[in-house]
Amino acid sequence: MLERVAICPGSFDPVTNGHLAIMRRGLALFDRVIVAVAINISKRALFSYDERVAMIRESFSDEPRLVIESLQGLLTDYADTHGAIAIIRGLRGPSDLAYEMQMAQMNRHLKPDLDTVFLASDSERAFVSSSLVREVASLGGDASALVPPHVWTALNAKLKTP
Repeated sequence: MLERVAICPGSFDPVTNGHLAIMRRGLALFDRVIVAVAINISKRALFSYDERVAMIRESFSDEPRLVIESLQGLLTDYADTHGAIAIIRGLRGPSDLAYEMQMAQMNRHLKPDLDTVFLASDSERAFVSSSLVREVASLGGDASALVPPHVWTALNAKLKTP
């Protein structure tokens, strides 16, 4: 039987508990999940690629079926290279759906045998985004419940907040 591989792409700047929940749920559905950390030179990330990978890796240190790699270029080409059958995307609400459907349809146009699996976020995480966590932290607010402790520590060290 062929291994069922899925890709969970994103910038993860920083990774949130919502991201981690989607990754865990992906592991329940697929034999292996590749977390493809996007490297987008036109976007200024707070954390370097290596820092983002380290934060995800620490969250899954005991899970060999989760692989973390960089993503540059077309996701469909990446999926083809890695033998992936699906892309995993988390949906926080209706506004995410419109954008994600457009991306899923383009990916399907480019690679017809590549499916996108949408996983609805847990209701208690539906409002969480990396950018919102960064903003709250930068203003001295407490968003520690929205990210793993090691991520909150790294975020505060990066922002030099208490």
